[in-house]
Amino acid sequence: MKAALAWLPALTLALAPANAAPSGNLVDRVRAAADARDFPLAEREIQSYRAAAGVTPEMLEALSWLARGALDARQYDRADGYAGETRKLIEAALAGRPLPPSLEIALGAAIEVHAAVLAAGGSRADALAFLRQELALYRATPVAPRIQKNINLLTLEGKPAPALDVSHWLGPQPRALAALKGHPVLLFFWAHWCGDCKAEAPILARLMRNYGPKGLTLVGPTQLYGYTAAGDATPEQETRYIDQVRTVYYAPLATMPVPISSENFERYGSSTTPTLVLLDSSGVVRLYHPGAMTYESLAEKVRRILGVHGS
Repeated sequence: MKAALAWLPALTLALAPANAAPSGNLVDRVRAAADARDFPLAEREIQSYRAAAGVTPEMLEALSWLARGALDARQYDRADGYAGETRKLIEAALAGRPLPPSLEIALGAAIEVHAAVLAAGGSRADALAFLRQELALYRATPVAPRIQKNINLLTLEGKPAPALDVSHWLGPQPRALAALKGHPVLLFFWAHWCGDCKAEAPILARLMRNYGPKGLTLVGPTQLYGYTAAGDATPEQETRYIDQVRTVYYAPLATMPVPISSENFERYGSSTTPTLVLLDSSGVVRLYHPGAMTYESLAEKVRRILGVHGS
């Protein structure tokens, strides 16, 4: 692995100013090369950029995307090398200072890739120990839900679902998960800015038409992000905006309770939206899926829990 990373110069202890970066989108170029499995090209892109601009948040994000690309290609040694180098560069740049927002994506990806490499190699316990160590270190940062997501991917299925905070909501008043036992429950974590979430709405509407009468309950947790399409927003302004988005884009899901709480996203590790979590009638998680799902994939899981046949 050291040979594969020989192009990387010695660590830079401070981030270069963003305005020193060459023009063009390095992240897009590196992602395209990684998608094509042309890792030498992606490395050259980063090397050239770094020679001109030093270590910048854009360069670190590009390197973390290179790690994800190698992971997707199942080139685990290469992926772990890129992820490890990303983490070392970030730690050196921070030097004990708080994590700035500009580095959250790169750090989260690097942590995620290293844990995935450990798990893929059969070291599930080591992956969990690493993730829990990183969660303790970055618990007070926005990276925490992403780390929790990866812990949940390794542990949550087959376990009782974490409780939901239902103290604030839109739509019908939500019930606590404990009060919903006896019914399978689908949790749909979404965000007002999320296009993939909006695309999931007709899929969920069809699912509820077919399986709501058979007992399936849908709950749609969301949270505040501090802004709307118009810019920064107070909690009151953003809540009104979420309700507008809910009314326009999720009209077929009008009966879906929408708890609003960042605690729910932290407990469920919902750093990816949508995240879909399916509970059986005993409140045990049977599906934990960051990302969108097709109707067929979801319906198959629901039918299995309900013990029914159908479409």
